[in-house]
Amino acid sequence: MASGFCENCIQLLREFAAHLRKVCKEFEEKIRDVFRELGLCTCCWSTPERSFLRRTYQELNSLHLLRDAETKLLDQGSLQALSRLATSENTDLQRTAAMYYLHLSHHLKSPLPDAFMEPVMALLLSADLDVQKTISLSLVNLLVKNYVCKELVIEMGMLVPILELFQSGDATAQCHSCACVTMLACSELNREAVLVDGIIPLLALARSYDPQVQQNATWALLHLTQSDCSTRILCQAGAIPVLVLLLQSSDSVLQFYSCTALCNIAAVPEHHPQLLGIGGHFLLKSLLTLVSSSVRKNSTQACRCLQTLSKNVLIQEQLMELDCVLPLKALLKTSSPESAVTLLCALSAHPPNNDVLVSEGLLDEIGQLLHRHRSSSVIITQSCKIITDLQSSCMSQQAVMESPCLSGLLQALVSPALSDPLKSNLSVTVTSEQVSRLVTLAGQTQNPQLSYNSAAIICKLDMTGEVVQLLRPHYVTMLDYLLAFLQKKDVKFQQLGIVTILNLKKDAEFSSLLAGSELEVQLRTVHVQTEETRRLLQMIQPLSPSSVHP
Repeated sequence: MASGFCENCIQLLREFAAHLRKVCKEFEEKIRDVFRELGLCTCCWSTPERSFLRRTYQELNSLHLLRDAETKLLDQGSLQALSRLATSENTDLQRTAAMYYLHLSHHLKSPLPDAFMEPVMALLLSADLDVQKTISLSLVNLLVKNYVCKELVIEMGMLVPILELFQSGDATAQCHSCACVTMLACSELNREAVLVDGIIPLLALARSYDPQVQQNATWALLHLTQSDCSTRILCQAGAIPVLVLLLQSSDSVLQFYSCTALCNIAAVPEHHPQLLGIGGHFLLKSLLTLVSSSVRKNSTQACRCLQTLSKNVLIQEQLMELDCVLPLKALLKTSSPESAVTLLCALSAHPPNNDVLVSEGLLDEIGQLLHRHRSSSVIITQSCKIITDLQSSCMSQQAVMESPCLSGLLQALVSPALSDPLKSNLSVTVTSEQVSRLVTLAGQTQNPQLSYNSAAIICKLDMTGEVVQLLRPHYVTMLDYLLAFLQKKDVKFQQLGIVTILNLKKDAEFSSLLAGSELEVQLRTVHVQTEETRRLLQMIQPLSPSSVHP
C-alpha cells in the first residue's frame, strides 16, 4: 500500500480489492469454460482467423496452467500473446487480455516489466467500455502497489484515454479513472500533466449524483491540493465553491475529503479572499456545522481548518459573530478536545474576543477540561495560554479566580504524569502582578473558596530564585492569612497552611520572620492538638470484621 493514505482509505482499498478478487475469479472461470468449448469444436480451426483463435486459446490455456509461477506469467511468450490479443479487433480477445492483466494485478509480487505496458495502452484505447473498465481497474491495482512507474504511464500518453473515461457516463469507469488520476497525482512530476486536462472533468464528477464517483473525484482533488502550484491552478479553475458545497454532503467520507482539501487551500493566505467570497459566510457556517459532527475525524478536521483560517483577524471577527464558541464548548466535553482547545487558544489571543469568551462561560469549561485531562501536555499548555489571555480582560480577573481553572491547574502541577519541564514552566511564568493578586485574594477569608484556591496556587510554586524574589515582598501579608488558615476548624485549610509554611521555609528570610511570631505559636498549638487526637485514636481498639459484617 502506498504511503500517505489514512487508515480509512487503506481499509476501503482492501475491501475493494477483496471484492475484485472474487469477481475476477468468477470471470476467469467463465472465460476458461468458453475457450474449452471453442477448443472442442472443429469449426474454429478451418480459417486463418479461426487458426489465430486456436493459437491464442492454446497460449492462454498454457498461461492459465502456469499462473502460479510469476516468471512464466511475465515471460516473452506471455507478452507476445497479450500484444496480439490487445491489438486484435475481436472484442472478446481484448476482454480476455484485460482480464489477464487484472489477474496479474492481484497476483504479482514484484513490479510489472515496462514492456508489458504497451498492451495496456492498446486496451485503454479499445472501443469496448468493458475492456476499458477492466484494464483501468488493473492499472489502479498496479499503481496502488507501486508495481508500475507513474512517470512512464504519463510518458506513454495513457492519461488521455484515462481522462476520456470521465465522459463515459458509466459510474464504474469514472471511479476507476478517478482512482488512476489520484494515484498519478501522488507524483509531483505528474501533477502538471494531470492538471492540464484533468481538473475540469474532476470538478464535474465531484458534482455527480453517484456517491462513489464523487468520492473518487474528491479524493483526486484532495491529492492535487498538496502542491502550492496545483492548488493555485485548482482555485483558478473554480474548485473552492465545489469543495465548500461538498461540506454539506450527507456522506461523511466526502465531508472529510473536501474539508481536508479546503484546509490545505486555507494554508495559503492568498486564497482567503476566494474562500470568504462565497456569500453569507457559507464556508464558515458549513465548517461550524461540521464541528458538531458525530464523526470525530470530521469535527477535528473542521476545527483545524477554522484554526488555519483564524490567523486572519477578519475571519476571527466573523467567527465570533457566528457564535462559534457554543459548538467549540460542546467539543471540549468529548474525549478528543485537543482541536477545539487549540482553536479557542487562537481566538483568545485576539484581545477584542476576550470579553465575549468570558461571558460565554469559557473559563468554567476550561476548568472542567483541566480536571478531566490532568496529564495531557497539549491541553494543559493551551489552557494556560487561554487563561493568561482571558485574565487580561477587565471583567475576567475575578472570574478566573472563582472558576475551576485554578484547581485544575493545581492538579496539573502535582500530576505524576506531567513532565517536569511543563511543571516548571507553569511556575516560572508567574508574574509579580499575578503573585500580588494571588496574595491579596488568599487573604480574602470572607470568600473561603476563592481564598483557598489562591493560596493553593502559591503553595505549589517552586521556590526557585525568581519565585522567592516575587514572594518576599508579601511575606508579612502571607503570615496573616496563614495564621487565619491554622485557626480554622476546617482541616483542609489547616493542612494547606502547614504545607505552605513548609514550602516557604526553604527561604531563610521567611524562616526568620516565622521565628517567635504569632503564626509559630499557633503552629505549635495545632501540633499539640494533632498529637492529642493521635493519642486518643490509638486508645480506640479497631473494630473486628465480625462486628462490622455480622
